[in-house]
Amino acid sequence: MPVLNRIADYADEMKGWRRHLHQNPELEFACHETAAFIVARLREMGVDEVHDGIATSGVVGIINGSGDGPTIGLRADMDALPIVELTGADHASTVPGKMHACGHDGHVTMLLGAAKYLCETRRFKGRVALLFQPAEEDGGGGNVMVQEGVMDRFGVSEVYGIHNAPGVPFGHFQTNSGALMASVDTAFVYVTGKGGHAATPHDCVDPIVAVVAMVQAVQTIITRNVYALDEVVISVTQIHAGTASNIIPEEAMFCATIRCFNPEVRKLLKKRFYEIVEGHAAAFGVKARVDYDWGYPATVNHPSQAEFAVSVAQEISGEAAVNGQSPREMGSEDFSYMLEARPGAYLFLGTGPGAGLHHPAYDFNDEAAPVGASFFARLVERALPL
Repeated sequence: MPVLNRIADYADEMKGWRRHLHQNPELEFACHETAAFIVARLREMGVDEVHDGIATSGVVGIINGSGDGPTIGLRADMDALPIVELTGADHASTVPGKMHACGHDGHVTMLLGAAKYLCETRRFKGRVALLFQPAEEDGGGGNVMVQEGVMDRFGVSEVYGIHNAPGVPFGHFQTNSGALMASVDTAFVYVTGKGGHAATPHDCVDPIVAVVAMVQAVQTIITRNVYALDEVVISVTQIHAGTASNIIPEEAMFCATIRCFNPEVRKLLKKRFYEIVEGHAAAFGVKARVDYDWGYPATVNHPSQAEFAVSVAQEISGEAAVNGQSPREMGSEDFSYMLEARPGAYLFLGTGPGAGLHHPAYDFNDEAAPVGASFFARLVERALPL
């Protein structure tokens, strides 16, 4: 694995950074201690500008190269998940109910490693903007950073990011030159009927049978309203109703996650979802309210930047270990907002065997951090050559 030699020298230090972050997870926008740790490391390295308090707790570091040129943005997400950790590791979370179960501790470490190398070497023209972002898991911190003007304020011309991928062979990169990850919307449906004794349903208006019918009917959106080659997922993930075996409840609810790639299909899904819920509410004599959370857009790589990123990944890991035509997937990612604002690309980096993302036994593979840092560093040197 041709990790840059100088970055290989940082391996133990990077492991220490990552394990500190893992022990001290923070959620959503409240990544204040994480940000303070990042700011301290950036200042130690000699990063030219350090700006904090962006999107509440985000950090942007600016490294000037050895000459004038454009600015390349490199992004790492910072937030953890509300999960009880089950790794049993010596560096396990010290915060009950919170853990880095998605590897954002590793993402921060990769970017810090690249930052240290770029500060030492400065073998590029232009600037690097290090984008440390809160609230990827929930809250859309990437969108908030864009809305706060990060791309314009720091003159970012292109932007790149990496996500670790457990189960993918170690050091292998995967991406493509178009839609890589799906959009995600969430619908909460609240149904109100008339409660009463379960022995006299004729005196009630049962919200449960209405919810059951709605849940079944929304699946027909995929099979009867969407072109068969447009990938769509509608998964009902929650149904809540009732408190006893002999009571018809007054209220019931269900929740669904709705995912696709095509913006026009996305609009159609929302329209049909409302129509089905409203139609069934009328048919069953209940009242229904839909809270439809229009979430992250699809993560769509820009072709020329994706092709460039693939060539850099091949330099790091070898051609055989890089798939530049990987299948798109139905997961979502708020890096999508940055790719809507600027050309760029997003890649997955294999970390080898281990528990999957968002699993309580997940732990980032520290050996992968120098690989990701080397990718970021070489990307800058090749994009902004002296």
